[in-house]
Amino acid sequence: MKIAVCVKQVPDSWAEKKMVNGRLDRESVDAVLNDLDEYAVEEALKIAEAHGGNEGEGAAHSVTVISMGPERATEAVRKALSMGANDAILISDPALAGSDALTTSKVLAQVISAGGYDLVICGTESTDARMSVVPAMLSARLGWAQMTFASEVSVNPASSAISITRVTEAGVDKIEATLPAIVSVVEKINEPRYPSFKGIMAAKKKTIDTKDVAAIGVSIDSAWSVVNDATPRPPRAAGQKVTDEGNGGSALVTFLAEKKLI
Repeated sequence: MKIAVCVKQVPDSWAEKKMVNGRLDRESVDAVLNDLDEYAVEEALKIAEAHGGNEGEGAAHSVTVISMGPERATEAVRKALSMGANDAILISDPALAGSDALTTSKVLAQVISAGGYDLVICGTESTDARMSVVPAMLSARLGWAQMTFASEVSVNPASSAISITRVTEAGVDKIEATLPAIVSVVEKINEPRYPSFKGIMAAKKKTIDTKDVAAIGVSIDSAWSVVNDATPRPPRAAGQKVTDEGNGGSALVTFLAEKKLI
């Protein structure tokens, strides 16, 4: 079984972010592997290990990391490789700068289709955009089963059966499908492993196949969504201090009422 995991390099969550000419400034901040994608990598490794493993020659299963981004994104890809993924594909091309979710899903779907994968696992969303739409878009483009927001995944490679459990406002749903499928996982599904020293050293020797748009054979359309204007977050205003002279409770109620909190 061939498993692909879609990952993204994003600005560090603690970094001060700003927009430059309608795009998020990524060059002046530290960049990391998207936190939520680590759960997807971990789940892919657990599935591979549960059915024969993904290590060594002739391994029963393989885990490939797929990412789209600048050359700098190799740092994030190496993190996923150090966790235990077998290899990686990085789609990097200046023409992809500023791509929206539609273009991203189009490029990823092309690579996935050409790779002959049985299962694709994604995180729920990226921490820089928070859209949570790429897994559904991949499903639509590939015509594969869509199984999103999974808190538990069970796969039977012999019968190509897959099932997930997800928690909704109405209760707990169990969804079943047949491979190939697109699965997105929530952060409560597992605890991502820390790369070991051995894993970090091994990752340096693993293959990252870097491709441009021409190599994957896809045409790039103009972005459907663009940012026309952005306003920096205003500085935090000083809080209101109330001196309690016997009327502190009333002052607090008045303050909450003014803020429409009660």
